[in-house]
Amino acid sequence: MRRYVIAAIAAIGCLLPAACDVAAASTGYHSDWSGQGQQDGGRQNTGSKPTGANSTGANSTGAASTPAAESTNEQGQGQAQGEGEGQGQGQGQGEGQGQDPAATVAPTVDASASAVATVPPADGNKPNNGLDVLARDCSQSKLTPHDGFQKAPACVSTAFGEVAAAGNDPTLLITDSPRFVRPNTAFTLKVSTRNLIRDRFLGAAAGGYYLESSVLKDGIQRGHFHTACRMLSSLRTAPAPDPVPAFFVATQDNGGGSTPDTVTVNIDKGLPTRGIAQCAVWAGDGSHRIPMMERANQTPAFDAVRILVG
Repeated sequence: MRRYVIAAIAAIGCLLPAACDVAAASTGYHSDWSGQGQQDGGRQNTGSKPTGANSTGANSTGAASTPAAESTNEQGQGQAQGEGEGQGQGQGQGEGQGQDPAATVAPTVDASASAVATVPPADGNKPNNGLDVLARDCSQSKLTPHDGFQKAPACVSTAFGEVAAAGNDPTLLITDSPRFVRPNTAFTLKVSTRNLIRDRFLGAAAGGYYLESSVLKDGIQRGHFHTACRMLSSLRTAPAPDPVPAFFVATQDNGGGSTPDTVTVNIDKGLPTRGIAQCAVWAGDGSHRIPMMERANQTPAFDAVRILVG
């Protein structure tokens, strides 16, 4: 009789959570729990100068040209891992609520970390960093080599060239623009640039497009900036990329530098039709490419406004 009483007491005790925690705890990896996407590892913190006769460059239609703190390990791998972790952790933490707190969740493994590069390094100074690099030059391209003129498809073999430090990267901003203009009526835009020496311009129509590597002077980008206005056919879909804009000019006035200044761009003939225009400005190096940035999360040197034409 005494033996039956002891057994009954033990059975009642196991109905209490505290008495059975050891038996319920699991040290295995539960692959069916939605929180498994969470990854371990580091986290990513995420005065006016008018454009005169010698401040415009050749345009794409053949017009005449006038004289011309993120740490390093958060670039590349850190950025890609950070983006992956951000999504994985957000989903894992949100969906993983209610999973057994005593369970041990094994970290997932980034498959790309062990990917073998398909393109070997060109030399000892150009490692692939363990990444799957598709190409580093035009040696394996089947396209025609680019020859400096505005035609494509082609493969550009010109080296990227020099890139400025993060604090010296070029920026620009449209500081003044009209909200409404009449068709075929002149108006102006005011553009401020910083860290851009506007002294370098190879005429695109003359064969200087993508022909020259980026060059710095005292750590500051040498180049120019472009201004273009195009009429938008829709505000809900991206515009077609190939039509020639209603207005285009390249400004290379031998001004600019590390200190911000302002240039007035004259749209002297206005815009031809009623509608909504997108007027954009963007910096270019000596060969018309938007200047490179030290980090992937820096905003390139561009700006845009919309203007009602009517």
